Amino acid sequence: MTRVATRLAGGSAGVRIGYALARALVVGACRLLLRVRVTGAAHVPAEGACILAPIHRSNVDTPLTAAVTRRRVRFMGKDSLWRVRWVGALLSALGGFPVTRGTADLEAMRRCLEVLGRGEPLVLFPEGTRRHGPTVHRLFDGAAYLAVKAGVPIVPIGIGGSEHVMPRGTRGIRLRRCHVVVGPPIAPPAVADRAQAREATAALTALLALRLQEVFDDARARAGDSRA
Repeated sequence: MTRVATRLAGGSAGVRIGYALARALVVGACRLLLRVRVTGAAHVPAEGACILAPIHRSNVDTPLTAAVTRRRVRFMGKDSLWRVRWVGALLSALGGFPVTRGTADLEAMRRCLEVLGRGEPLVLFPEGTRRHGPTVHRLFDGAAYLAVKAGVPIVPIGIGGSEHVMPRGTRGIRLRRCHVVVGPPIAPPAVADRAQAREATAALTALLALRLQEVFDDARARAGDSRA
């Protein structure tokens, strides 16, 4: 269970206005400072639940992902971030909820299914923690598992340039052009039992890895990122 308890905010007008304002501030700053451009935003479903699955190379990847749609997105974050009150308040306003890293966080899975059950987009980084380099690392099964269980599509998202904006192990931000490429959604297969669900999850994870590499390569090229 997460060590920091937060209520999963609902869809009231106040919550949505707060999200719109927070998103406008954060995404606007990214567009101004990082010259962010988005390609393929039309691939994000205009309504209904979906899983947004971005590459993860930097702490700025979450606000960059929020730039692909004006819909309110939800995302998980390590629970230690919520211990700083103002940071936790901002993350919650942006649709975040905490998870305990390194544990089988059943509460987090329950909240993910709750978000999808409400018909909202959920951001999950299938590589898990931040990674390094131009190659997609081995994916965790979480995104595919939730897609199969909830019957919702996964949208692969490549982010180019972000690793050089805020490299892992640094705190400062370097001004660097970024580009986000959104791929076509991947629909999960229908399953009839647990055995089929396991097979479908494995196959969907493998397909997602291929699609992620494609949009990641495209995003890096558009961002002018030729470095490894």
